[in-house]
Amino acid sequence: MYSHILCPQRAPANPANPATPARPDVHIVPIVSGGKLELDDAELSRAAHAALRRPEAGGDVGQVVMADVDGGRLVLLGLGEPAPLDADAVRVAAWHLLRALHAIGARRAHWHSPAATPTLGDAGELARVLAQGLELSRFRFDTYKQPPATAGPRGKLTLSTDDAPTRRQLQAGLALAASINHARELAAQPPNVATPDYLAAHARALARKHELRCTVYRGEQLRKRRLVGLETVGRASEHKPCLIELVHQPARPRATVVLVGKAITFDAGGLSLKINDTMRHMKYDKAAGCAVLGAMHAVARLKPNVRVVGLLPAAENAVSDQAYRVDDILRFPNGVSVEVTNTDYEGRLVLADGLIHACKQYKPDALIDLGTLTGEIIQGLAGRTAGLWCDDAPLRERLLTAGERAGEPVWPMPLTREHREAIVSPHADVVNLALDEPGKPGQCAAFLERFVTPGVAWAHLDIAGPVHVTAERPPFAVGPTGYGAGLLAELIAGWG
Repeated sequence: MYSHILCPQRAPANPANPATPARPDVHIVPIVSGGKLELDDAELSRAAHAALRRPEAGGDVGQVVMADVDGGRLVLLGLGEPAPLDADAVRVAAWHLLRALHAIGARRAHWHSPAATPTLGDAGELARVLAQGLELSRFRFDTYKQPPATAGPRGKLTLSTDDAPTRRQLQAGLALAASINHARELAAQPPNVATPDYLAAHARALARKHELRCTVYRGEQLRKRRLVGLETVGRASEHKPCLIELVHQPARPRATVVLVGKAITFDAGGLSLKINDTMRHMKYDKAAGCAVLGAMHAVARLKPNVRVVGLLPAAENAVSDQAYRVDDILRFPNGVSVEVTNTDYEGRLVLADGLIHACKQYKPDALIDLGTLTGEIIQGLAGRTAGLWCDDAPLRERLLTAGERAGEPVWPMPLTREHREAIVSPHADVVNLALDEPGKPGQCAAFLERFVTPGVAWAHLDIAGPVHVTAERPPFAVGPTGYGAGLLAELIAGWG
């Protein structure tokens, strides 16, 4: 597959005559079921209409029909039903397109914007979503695979278009997906590699490259700040916990937004040990923290006029004679005491530290936490949608819009008196899990609410469902999806 997909400001130069652009080897023309086709180029128009008469050219999602043209090929790309634009269908179509281009060895592809074809909807939005789908489809986590002896370097695919606004949309789609892929690369790393220190080193490198500020709190610094959740959860592992803080600081920010992502680098369940194969894929318990790093990667490019803080409470939930126990009672620095009923519900304990730190240090205008927290949210919303708890209407609408734009949907969930009453402890203020009560995702939201300063606009996202796929689901290969990085990046872009 391609190593990079590029959309430069100008088309690449012709090696034989650098003063002229290189001719594309592929012309991509989008079509829909039953739609009309209009092209300015007479030769392409003739070839396209001839191809449309072929029985396989029905415009179905992902259908790729090719025809030879002078000096290259014409590709008709099916996008399914006419407008309104189905963004998910476009991303799936991009997956099929990328494989077709790779199969014929294409290197220079020209996108023909369908401005004269109203059945395809907004041309710029179509270009943005298609480019995002192409870049997401390119990602493969094969870092640890031994390549065959005949493997050569993977080529680059260059996208061009004649229309400057469409070009900017192509570039925006590629850039957003690159930040999502950044999160995917980190989330995919195995737990013997991606320790809390590994994430901290990566955050520092990201900060150096992109002019962010990075601080890592560990050891005595955690104790001084009474980050009891991190200290407690992480103490059983030889890989010690830390709180990673990344800050984008404009000169005169219009707002402060803090993103807190659970970063449990591996979750064995602690003394409430996971059994059988339920420990499989627990490297993805850091996926929310990786999503925050992906979002900060996007923020560094966008440079919004918003102070953005990314917090990763990072720890490994392991088993040893130092492990915390069921029936332990922890007191957090905001005064809330927590009785531990199950050590496998550790994510909310480390997120509590992040929320307290965010409110105390930054007094945010908006505070969003996210994590892979409950299997029950998968049962309720299946595997593509995250649960959203947010009583602040403006923030809730921002998140819904950002999720739709990024292709990372969220669904509003209730936080009720029953959820709050369920977690009351007979021996402390709250339990980390009411074992015999239903509504575990809502219980988690009720728990975390106790660590947010009243009056702060706060949202909680349970992203356990969409963070990885176990079978290929275009545009995603088997592995992490980077869910959350795009949503948070679009949220900040809309804010700034």
